[in-house]
Amino acid sequence: MRNPWKIRPARAVAKSHIAAKSHVARVVAKLGAARIALATGLLSVLGGCVPYLHQHPLAPQPARLGAEIGRNATWQQLPAPRERTVVAVYKFRDQTGQYKPQTSGASFSTAVSQGTTSILIRALDESGWFEPIERENIGNLLNERKIIRSTRAEFTEQTGVKQPNLAPLLFAGIILEGGIISYDANIITGGGGLRYFGVGASGQYRQDRVTVYLRAISTNSGRIFRTVYTSKTILSQQVDAGVFQFVSFKRLLEAETGFTYNEPSEMAVKEAIEKAVQALIYEGFDDHLWAPRDSTERRGPGRLAYLREKESNLDLDALGRQTLPRRPPLSLGLSAGLLRYQGDYADGLVRPVVEVNLHYRLSEGVSAFANVGRGQLAAGPGGAYFQQLFHYAEGGLQARLLPRDAFTPYVEVGAGATMRTGPVATGLAAEPPPVVAHLLAGAGAEYLLTPRLGLSVGGNVHYLLSDRFDGLAAGSRNDFYLAGRAGLRLYVGSRPVRAVSVAR
Repeated sequence: MRNPWKIRPARAVAKSHIAAKSHVARVVAKLGAARIALATGLLSVLGGCVPYLHQHPLAPQPARLGAEIGRNATWQQLPAPRERTVVAVYKFRDQTGQYKPQTSGASFSTAVSQGTTSILIRALDESGWFEPIERENIGNLLNERKIIRSTRAEFTEQTGVKQPNLAPLLFAGIILEGGIISYDANIITGGGGLRYFGVGASGQYRQDRVTVYLRAISTNSGRIFRTVYTSKTILSQQVDAGVFQFVSFKRLLEAETGFTYNEPSEMAVKEAIEKAVQALIYEGFDDHLWAPRDSTERRGPGRLAYLREKESNLDLDALGRQTLPRRPPLSLGLSAGLLRYQGDYADGLVRPVVEVNLHYRLSEGVSAFANVGRGQLAAGPGGAYFQQLFHYAEGGLQARLLPRDAFTPYVEVGAGATMRTGPVATGLAAEPPPVVAHLLAGAGAEYLLTPRLGLSVGGNVHYLLSDRFDGLAAGSRNDFYLAGRAGLRLYVGSRPVRAVSVAR
């Protein structure tokens, strides 16, 4: 009997199902081999960045001397002092009370070290400019001296041999005060990732900041001579990669790797304190608190570099970005790209376009531009429907969204004229006009490779104010084309840099 519904027997259905599974397994196995190779290559590349060679998870490491980060660079820039200055440090500690930040739960561990007095005393001694004396635990020192006096007095009474008196304690002409006054967590956070068919990688980062204040006080009058403050960022980052993929039927491949790096907060505090000591030394030249052995070092390369850094610091925001306009007022650019015809003919083709542009800054974030370019519009297989060379000239305004950053997005609007060149394509329904006005709108981004050279990438749309440029007037829209460009921009003229005052 004929089956009108084409219902197959159960055995046939089972065989068909098994055959389909086998076919799927073969296809998945073929695709899985390529994905395994891709995953293996990705994990190998990322795994090469992982500091496995510096890890010893199965073997204990012996004690070693503390790491010296930037010590030589910090102290080698300092000139030799005329003489060491005796200073006292009573207390230089964490004044924030900040606990270590965690993503979940509460932590009773402090964010920064509580022994910063010891770090400051070591920095003062290593600078070569100061003679620090013990004041943090002065009670222990005085008690020990009392024990020595009592013991010597008893020895004198018992033997009759007079013992020498203890040498007097040194006193300081300057007291150093201050501390860690700020710990800002998560001032910058971000990350990114990519996953494709179960293979991917991702990364995250976080930036904290610690701020140190240091002041010099006269023990004679209580006058505060100088106050300096420095800050240091603390970077934390995480990178991981993995693959989770069926390579064949009932065969699952899963692998992952990654690492997390947290910059030691103690090393960041140490660098900030050393920078504060260096700044205090140079600032003390102005009040004649101390002096270099060579008087010419008052304006030597080390102090000039410090003054330049101090002046440029006035133009930085809270995140360390320069707040002065970076770009000179005038720039010349050359770019190349691709455009796509969108008109009355179907199958618009992608063709090259080149452009020369001129920009002049009107205000901090707005500049006027003039562009001259050459391109080609075409449609159909090999340009069989329509093909036309053209030149254009245009002008307008460009607004940079972050004008004081090296990287800035921008938007632009303008108008101009498009002029066709060369022979008119045959077979057109009507004679196209030689010149057509157009409007343009676009967006993009620019990055300064150097203070004078920028890389610009963007796209725009040119909307012709006529529907007859391609020789055919049809539809409800005028002819237009989309373009994407990349190019270089050379800035000329004086840069807006703050003058550095070094005559102090």
